[in-house]
Amino acid sequence: MQAAALREAAQGERETERLDRPPRVVRERRRPPLKRIAQLIVLGTLALLIVGAVLLWGRVSAFNEKVSTASAASSALFGPLNGKDRVNVLMIGYAGEEKHGGTYLADSINILSIDPATGTTTMVPIPRDFWVEGAPEMPNNGKINEAFALGWAKGGIEEASAAMARVLTRVTGLQIEHWMAIDFAGFREMVDAVGGVTIVNPRAFGYTWNETDFHAGRWNGGEFKEGTLHLNGTQALDYARSRYTSVPAESSDFARSVRQQRILGALKGKLGAGGLGSLGPGLSLMDAMAGRLKTDLSAVDLFLLSSHLNPDRRIELQEDVILQAGRNSAGQYILVVIGRSSATDYRPLHTWLAERLAEPIATPASSTPASGG
Repeated sequence: MQAAALREAAQGERETERLDRPPRVVRERRRPPLKRIAQLIVLGTLALLIVGAVLLWGRVSAFNEKVSTASAASSALFGPLNGKDRVNVLMIGYAGEEKHGGTYLADSINILSIDPATGTTTMVPIPRDFWVEGAPEMPNNGKINEAFALGWAKGGIEEASAAMARVLTRVTGLQIEHWMAIDFAGFREMVDAVGGVTIVNPRAFGYTWNETDFHAGRWNGGEFKEGTLHLNGTQALDYARSRYTSVPAESSDFARSVRQQRILGALKGKLGAGGLGSLGPGLSLMDAMAGRLKTDLSAVDLFLLSSHLNPDRRIELQEDVILQAGRNSAGQYILVVIGRSSATDYRPLHTWLAERLAEPIATPASSTPASGG
């Protein structure tokens, strides 16, 4: 009985303690407010962007170090492209391989002339047979494409390109302060890097690389059909370089320049309008050009220049218009300026080019296919 009483007393005490204890508050777990979640998302995105930007800039800087004489963070074009005066950039293509012969003769010479006031671009192709006298860079006179080879012999590609720019400034009257040069292998690798290019070829032609076969009518190099063509790097290079062709109109330096412009326009098309969609192709092009391109422009400037690779018009130095054919003392075919008062007088060409460049451009090339011929 006593034990039972003790148990009842203990139970009573526990019940009393339970009743005296304050009620237990069960709190619900609060979810983070939406504002906090949004902040975390923004911070995470910014962190990713910063890391991505650092990595991208590292890659751009490495590319710049390989191809440019300018520092990666500099820009020689930003100010001029937002100014009033024309910006002229020399673009040079050369063999760069012993097996092609004429390794350091300029094979393709084009001046990209940009008018910042209108945002339009004019391509001025220079024929390789243009005869130059009176230029210090060419003491024994010669064809314009030899200026590159003579400069190379003195100081490599940088002097070759700078010498070519100085000579062209003298003969054209256009102030050329910047240049970029790329070899054949680089041209081919750029096209392959973006998965090939699609162009519209206005007329079919066969071609050969041998002058003897050319005169015999043997087109053993291949053929490019009329219409839409998708070209890989090797095909694009052949298309751009062919000068021994079955169609006379396709055998001139001017025709080659037009075909080269089609390829450049198609490459620009692969880059798109910029933004993230252009990042992949842009990085691929950088990788392809890293060992093949040389320029005095920074990577930033090359980006600014990329939007002008498909010019709004072309101005050709045509025979019987501003140039006339002749022969030098060695019997070589050359082109000289019509109306010159002496062998070193280029003023007629200066005037003619200035007048052509001053003419308005009716329709920007950006609204038309890069397939004109």
